[in-house]
Amino acid sequence: MTQRIALITGGMGGLGETISSKMADAGYRVVVTYSRSNKTADKWVAQMKSRGYEFQAYPCDVTDYEDCRACVEQIVRSAGPVDILVNNAGITRDMTFRKMAKADWDAVIHTNLDSVFNMTKQVCDGMTERGWGRIINVSSVNGSKGAFGQTNYAAAKAGMHGFTKSLALEVARKGVTVNTISPGYIGTKMVTAIPKDILEGKIIPQIPVGRLGKPDEVAGLIIYLCSQEAAFVNGANIAINGGQHMQ
Repeated sequence: MTQRIALITGGMGGLGETISSKMADAGYRVVVTYSRSNKTADKWVAQMKSRGYEFQAYPCDVTDYEDCRACVEQIVRSAGPVDILVNNAGITRDMTFRKMAKADWDAVIHTNLDSVFNMTKQVCDGMTERGWGRIINVSSVNGSKGAFGQTNYAAAKAGMHGFTKSLALEVARKGVTVNTISPGYIGTKMVTAIPKDILEGKIIPQIPVGRLGKPDEVAGLIIYLCSQEAAFVNGANIAINGGQHMQ
């Protein structure tokens, strides 16, 4: 069987890097996008190559529809049609709603939610025409339960699952599944940078398993959703948060 091509947005940072490497280990041909403001992309590609990963990486402004269109066209020309899309790109601009400016709202909605439309639109028709595809949207526990100081982020992450459910209804008969995963607190650089007293005193005690999640665990869930064994999982929002929030 031809090697399937997986496109991971935000594939260079934190969780994205683990998703990319684990999917490559699982036999997928991995292509990543990164922010145009990232000045260390070439260095990252070289570092990953030294670890045995031959990733193709493309700059892309996921908030810009035309840039996403041009980026995916380039990917298709150089690598081939995209079989798997992992919408992982995201940012935070945390503050209380009282202090939140319109620019803070827009930046998070554009990057975390508009990007899902912008990227999915470029690959979905090809998936349905070929009769197989996987679209996985990386949301957050805070999109399910809310979070103080995250009205913008929680709204965007909740919106991702509304998108998932509706598109899942439209493309299921064409062999394409669309699912959401909602990680809790995962041991990425961003989370482990939280002050130790807050992490150990306030966050971890809320997690019944008593620890942060591992990036490998999130990547493992994505790999499962990409598999043929997961072909009957469609329109789901799978929580992976150690029991912190149960639906």
